[in-house]
Formats: sequence, structure tokens, C-alpha cells
Amino acid sequence: MTQSPSEASDPAATLADRLAAIRQQIAAAAETAQRKPDAVTLIAVAKTFPAEAVIEALAAGQRHFGENRVQEGMAKYPDLRQSHPDLVLHLIGPLQTNKVKQAVAHFDVIHTLDRESLAQELAREFAKSGRRLPCFIQVNTGAEPQKAGCAPQEADAFIAACRALDLPVVGLMCIPPAEEEPAPHFALLHKIAKRNGLEQLSMGMSSDFETAVMLGATHVRVGSAIFGGRSYPPAS
Repeated sequence: MTQSPSEASDPAATLADRLAAIRQQIAAAAETAQRKPDAVTLIAVAKTFPAEAVIEALAAGQRHFGENRVQEGMAKYPDLRQSHPDLVLHLIGPLQTNKVKQAVAHFDVIHTLDRESLAQELAREFAKSGRRLPCFIQVNTGAEPQKAGCAPQEADAFIAACRALDLPVVGLMCIPPAEEEPAPHFALLHKIAKRNGLEQLSMGMSSDFETAVMLGATHVRVGSAIFGGRSYPPAS
């Protein structure tokens, strides 16, 4: 589904305007799919944006935020949690095993569980720390070699292995190939989740979140449509 014109794509709109427009689009897509709008959690992806942008979103009522890097989450959110204890921080980028302890301490949800070594390290840290974060298993629906995620044909076995470790697996996550129509990837993720008894689906970003909602997303990860375009530092 092509994103409809709205304040979400209007550079003159305030962040609050863009958030409101995206929420309206989510609600409309959910209604079309005969779903309740409150069944979809909007995650505002604030990677590379300063704490001031997060504060602006918090003032507009946003509480779920996503970060790609553990270090950025550690630097940006501790002070914000003091004033907003209901803030929920989602790790949506690849997680290295040597960062598991920090991720478990500073984040609330992990969306990128994708391999056995990470599953084992998370199980150890959950047992040691007493914190058990809900986990989404990332599935590489496009079989892209440069992208994280377990292969679709290996997802059932990996889900079973994670459950055997007593990990709190709540759903699946995917990032479709940028050059492909996302709907078949979302449909595939939904199919894998359904046959494994998983009800939550983390899928859909700024360009395709309405399509994701139509196909069952419970969490959409929207960044640039909320915060604007990103400026990345040049590679050294």
C-alpha cells in the first residue's frame, strides 16, 4: 500500500503533527483489516537523533522508542526514564553476544534474536540478572546474505530451540528487501508465526507500515516519517 499524503510526509509539519498523522494512518489501515487500532504498537525509531527529538515525541504522547545500537540506547535514555518511567525501549538492530549484558540492563524488548549463540547468551543473562525481556525472532524473509535473521526454512526449528532455553519468545520480526514488494514478506512472516502459535509481528517501517498493519503487524517501526531524514557521518 502506498502511503497516503499526510502530515507524515510534510516537512513543514511539527513532530507532533507527524505522529498524529501516522497514528491516524495506522487506525485507518487497522479498520480496513477489521482490526482494533490499539492492537498495533507504534515504535518511534530515534536512531541517530538526539535526546531532544525523543523529548519532543514524549511530549506528544509517544512512549515506545526503538534504537539500533546498544551504546546509543545506553547514552540517550537513562535520564529520560527518570521523568518518563513508562518509556519502553526496543532494540531493533543486530545484537552482538558481547553486548547482551548491557542490552538486557538498558532495553525492554529485543526484536533481533536470530542465532543459537545469541539465544544461549540471552538465556544465561536472563537467569543471572533476573530480567526477562520479551524477544522477537528475526527472520530473513528475503534470504539476503548481508542481512541478519534466521532463514525462513529454519525458523520453526530455531523457535523450538529458543523455547527449549525458556526464552520469552513473543513473536517474529522481519525487514523485507528494499527493492521488493513488502507484502509477500509480511505474509510469509505471518504464516510462520501462526503455525508456531506466536501472536506478535514486528514488521513495517516508514514506507510500508500501512501494508504491514493490513497483514497483521502488532508492532511497526517508524523513524524518518516521524523524525525526518537522517544524516549519517561519513565513513572513516
